[in-house]
Amino acid sequence: MANVKVAVVFYTMGGTNYQMAQWAESAAKEAGAEVRLVKVQELAPESVIQANEVWNTTVKTIENVPVATSEDLEWADAIIFSVPTRFGNIPSQMKQFLDMQGGLWATGKTVNKVVSAMTSAQNPHGGQEATLLALYTSMMHWGAIIATPGYTDPVLFGAGGNPYGTSVTVGQDGKMIEDVEAAVKHQAKRTVTVAEWVKKGSQA
Repeated sequence: MANVKVAVVFYTMGGTNYQMAQWAESAAKEAGAEVRLVKVQELAPESVIQANEVWNTTVKTIENVPVATSEDLEWADAIIFSVPTRFGNIPSQMKQFLDMQGGLWATGKTVNKVVSAMTSAQNPHGGQEATLLALYTSMMHWGAIIATPGYTDPVLFGAGGNPYGTSVTVGQDGKMIEDVEAAVKHQAKRTVTVAEWVKKGSQA
């Protein structure tokens, strides 16, 4: 292991992407990486959050998780994102976080970061793939290296077979419909492996 450092950056409203981020964190650590689990800053008004029982509970659940900063991205060799779908795109909270990284981008500090992403939606065709592609578009501008899971392991088919990144359908009860834990962990370990290749190559 070439001392790979991984930032797992998530946004969640109902807890799904926090759980996926935790699985990714666990798998990356198993793969020998040093990991930071961080959330993006919540932007929604407190009154709106408090009016939604699930959202309010989730905010309290993750209150001790550090808020993601530019320093976390600069520190990391690899970044794993986990975000819900919002009309086929990423949530505004994550979009603002990415938009605030102009300083890193302008100084070349996003170049060759290995990135991978996961998502969720209430319907299997509710924009999951579009959300991942939207996030990856920003990563192309960063000069990052996108490490998708593709079809590199049979566990991906049990999770719906999304080659762009693990995605899960969340039912009206707030529970995940597909069993995606193994797929998330495979994707995280693959991301660490690719980051190790890149890091070793850059040091050769």
